[in-house]
Amino acid sequence: MSLQCGIVGLPNVGKSTLFNALTQTAAAQAANYPFCTIEPNIGKVDVPDERCEKLSKIAGSQKIIPAQIEFVDIAGLVRGASKGEGLGNQFLSHIREVDAIINVVRCFEDENITHVEGEVDPLRDIDLIQLELIIADMESLEKRIPAMEKKLKTEKEIAAQIEIAKKVLEVLKDGKAARLVEIKSAEEEKILKNLQLITSKPQLFVCNLKEHELTGNKHSQAVEEFGKKNNYKVLKICAQIEAEVAGFESDAEKKEFLESVGLKETGLSQIIRHSYSLLELITFFTVGPKECHAWMLKKGGTAPKAAGVIHTDFEKGFIRAETISYQDYVSLNGEEGAKGAGKLRLEGKDYIAQDGDVFHFRFNV
Repeated sequence: MSLQCGIVGLPNVGKSTLFNALTQTAAAQAANYPFCTIEPNIGKVDVPDERCEKLSKIAGSQKIIPAQIEFVDIAGLVRGASKGEGLGNQFLSHIREVDAIINVVRCFEDENITHVEGEVDPLRDIDLIQLELIIADMESLEKRIPAMEKKLKTEKEIAAQIEIAKKVLEVLKDGKAARLVEIKSAEEEKILKNLQLITSKPQLFVCNLKEHELTGNKHSQAVEEFGKKNNYKVLKICAQIEAEVAGFESDAEKKEFLESVGLKETGLSQIIRHSYSLLELITFFTVGPKECHAWMLKKGGTAPKAAGVIHTDFEKGFIRAETISYQDYVSLNGEEGAKGAGKLRLEGKDYIAQDGDVFHFRFNV
């Protein structure tokens, strides 16, 4: 299972610096000029989860394998991207392919780092990017609706798709994102998802600040107010600090540095955690002497779907799932303790996996 968060923003807002820190690599070249990033850089990032340590300690696991999310560093969007300005069409196609969007917004002043729009104004930057994404979705639907209507003569079931597409188009023409369209059923939600519109994707906003302004400034306050008004989560980080922390090899060094700048955890940990939430994921575990493995699954996924995350054969031949909740596994000191207390459950095909479930799957190939 591979889900991607695309990191977007105008040029020179700190996207690539953030990506480098996230992936602890220098995969994304950070430079002070637009279109430094052309092809998207992709990096896998471990999801911080202290439960892995506790589970592995109880089971005596030799190693821990955390769940991972993929982050994609997408080149800076500019005004007119939907019309092909900059490398617009290419950039928009990369955004279309990701599952969620992280908007990095420049909230710092620095005369040595150019701003593609001339001056720092995060709300203008947000509006600019959102408008380009809305225009791109509008143009996509305006091309697709006539093609769908032609198919209607032979494919009657496409009528519902056309109705939703037209409803979304009206919302977009009103300058609003596709995610704000009124959806009345699970079937309509499925149709909207299948349209693969950029503005229907979940979004997280990240204010990039200078170290001495991490508590906030007038620019980040404006973004936070925008977030509250539009129901978006807004985080504040200093990409430069995150890059420095990523450079330390030991956890002790990282902790000492964070304390020196007044932080309890990195902004990256917050971004990873909120991205996980943004993608509507839960974590389940398989635990044994060899390894403690964290796996991710979409919320609402059944036990067979969870088994399929590990291997498609596990889902095809699913018989049952031996299940222990994380709390029971820890409080009863492992599988044997849970069994003895009657806390190991046998769950079937209809069981909805819960965050923290420790599974042992029975299957027949």
